[in-house]
Amino acid sequence: MSEDDIDEDAPIFAIAVAAELSGMHPQTLRQYDRLGLVVPARTQGGSRRYSLRHVEQLREVARMSSDGIGLPAIVRILELENRVQELHGRVRDLEDRMRAELEKRPGARVFAAGSTGSVVTLRHGTRVRRATEVVVWRPRASLAQQSEPPDESPAG
Repeated sequence: MSEDDIDEDAPIFAIAVAAELSGMHPQTLRQYDRLGLVVPARTQGGSRRYSLRHVEQLREVARMSSDGIGLPAIVRILELENRVQELHGRVRDLEDRMRAELEKRPGARVFAAGSTGSVVTLRHGTRVRRATEVVVWRPRASLAQQSEPPDESPAG
């Protein structure tokens, strides 16, 4: 099983295991949970369950704390990191949906002009029959020109 196959958000570690993996005391993890710093999932019985992401966050909290960053700042940093993760997930989802939509409708955005001047959607790989008619295009007069009376110059 590769690292890509592991769901880092799956709540699988009990508090004792998470504490050992993060190098902290279980009581510290309980305190961080109460403060809303790193909030684990709960079982039906109320036991805390930590994911790989939680363990990584706990390690990051320990590093930032040892660097002198206060707990309120750490809380904000973790909130922003969680938001970034959420947005990355949404972007991945939208990219997947866009890719699937493009695969369902290949060539749906190919157009040609019909014989009457109408826009015709072509299927991917379809060739247009060549026409030999000559079409003269004349620009329409703008609305301002249409509303003005023609110039009347005196006959000379």
